[in-house]
Amino acid sequence: MSDTPTLPATGREWQLLSRPVGWPKSEDFALVETEVPAPGPGRVLVRNTYLSVDPYMRGRMSAAKSYVAPYELGKAMQGGAVGEVVASEAEGIAVGDHVLHFFGWREYAVVAAENAVKVDPDAAPLPAYLGVLGMTGLTAYAGLLRTAAFKEGDSVFVSGAAGAVGSQVGQIAKLKGASRVVGSAGSDEKVKLLVEEYGFDAAFNYRNGPVSEQLRAAAPDGIDVYFDNVGGDHLEAAIGSLDRGGRIAICGAISVYNNTEPAPGPKNLARLIQTRGRIEGFLVNDHYDLQPQFVQEVGAWVRSGELKYRETVVEGIENNLEAFLGVLRGDNTGKMIVRL
Repeated sequence: MSDTPTLPATGREWQLLSRPVGWPKSEDFALVETEVPAPGPGRVLVRNTYLSVDPYMRGRMSAAKSYVAPYELGKAMQGGAVGEVVASEAEGIAVGDHVLHFFGWREYAVVAAENAVKVDPDAAPLPAYLGVLGMTGLTAYAGLLRTAAFKEGDSVFVSGAAGAVGSQVGQIAKLKGASRVVGSAGSDEKVKLLVEEYGFDAAFNYRNGPVSEQLRAAAPDGIDVYFDNVGGDHLEAAIGSLDRGGRIAICGAISVYNNTEPAPGPKNLARLIQTRGRIEGFLVNDHYDLQPQFVQEVGAWVRSGELKYRETVVEGIENNLEAFLGVLRGDNTGKMIVRL
């Protein structure tokens, strides 16, 4: 239990002013200065040092019914963040501790102790807890190993493979004994990264031609697992290349997040009858029971250098919105992070 007399009086936060239609526009948001309250009993005040921006946040800007409540208009938005405790009224969390929490998009956050997870900056760099060892990492781990029921010898295709989740999916598959790992990405530079740094067996630039043709060339014997971050033509191509008993894990569909009209679905779903294939969507929130196993196994791969990761770091809370839009455009390589 401690306090400090030098608490900040105000801090900046991003608020949602109106719900975007199509691509989010700057006038839908505002960076405002607000009062920073002292933490009450059982709470801590955190000075955020790193903020996460992720594709799922686009869905929370809509009022449509979903698996999580939409952002409230005129209120601070939320997202993963890691920061330093500057005041504490909570047992077990001291000033100077670093914590992971879900009150990003702001400089200072008051967080209930049960919503703050202490992290060790000596065990891994702080941004890693937002990416490779955080929610995106667990998404890759749970989606591949549990939802897609990956097994040694499987041939795996990953879309959005140079992103934070996709790059980890491909590497975990290789470390777990995949017979072949193929990735798609949106630039020749990212394709080169997938093969040369992340160890994918093959990769292609989806802008260079029809996805179905490029996938057949990269995986001529078909695929057992497709990890979908994109949807659209990638999903249709994967169904076309699925081997008997193949599994498709639907993680995201970034290609359609800003569409104002419904996107057409895959035209070849009937092929799942022939292949006895299955498609299953998943949310990382349902798989936090895997977290201890995930941190132990993936943490060891990160420390040994067997699992590599990239981060795209944007400086300053004033650039938080642009960083988020960059994720939707695919500007990032690996995890997009904002450093305050």
